[in-house]
Amino acid sequence: MKEKFTELVEIIYRLRKECPWDKEQTNDSIKGATIEEAYEVVHAIDAKDYDELKKELGDLLLHVVFHSVIAEESGHFALPDVIDEIKAKMIRRHPHVFGTTNVENSDEVRQNWEMIKMQEGRTSVIDGVPIQMPALLRAHRLQDKAAKVGFDWNHIDDVWGKVKEEIGELEYAVNYGTKEKMEDEFGDVLFSLVNYARFVKVNPEDALRKTIAKFESRFHFIEEQLSKNGKKITEASLEEMDKYWNESKSL
Repeated sequence: MKEKFTELVEIIYRLRKECPWDKEQTNDSIKGATIEEAYEVVHAIDAKDYDELKKELGDLLLHVVFHSVIAEESGHFALPDVIDEIKAKMIRRHPHVFGTTNVENSDEVRQNWEMIKMQEGRTSVIDGVPIQMPALLRAHRLQDKAAKVGFDWNHIDDVWGKVKEEIGELEYAVNYGTKEKMEDEFGDVLFSLVNYARFVKVNPEDALRKTIAKFESRFHFIEEQLSKNGKKITEASLEEMDKYWNESKSL
């Protein structure tokens, strides 16, 4: 495996020297593609397509090496530094494996993880959640971090009560408030729903992504059925579309 990884690194070094496109790239220019590759990894996992997952993980690994080689050329750090950093972090944050700390379960592991982060210099337990993350996922992570230090609801009924309270405030804002107030209250509803999802151990990002995929599948079914009848979607009535939508649910 070591030889294979070395071969990959050598390929990137050569591309940086000999390929006009690769030579022009910077960490900034490829950062968007890096995010895209990460999403493609997630898509392959959702689809349980392990052949595709193998390919997408390769693409993501390529970006890790590519970013590191670019940084090395600029004198910032090299790939061995990246590896040393993650090795040291994994050992430091797993004292129950590499040290003498005792833990009873995975919850204690997660609590220790956050405590060790604070010892590493973080000023807040909720630091370290990238702004660029999808908003639902970021809300989930922030709530999870706060909960680890005890800032959390005691009972799930209280969490659901908060959801209903926020929905009521949104309804009032829609009827009597400004656009800014509606946006504010809508955000509160989403945030409270994410919190409820956390309590019932549902990842809100995964849930919404699956619902979107379901919507796409059912809408495509509507288009296909209309096409079979010689109609375009723009020519169909709402009643026709609803009919096929309901049919798609039974598939």
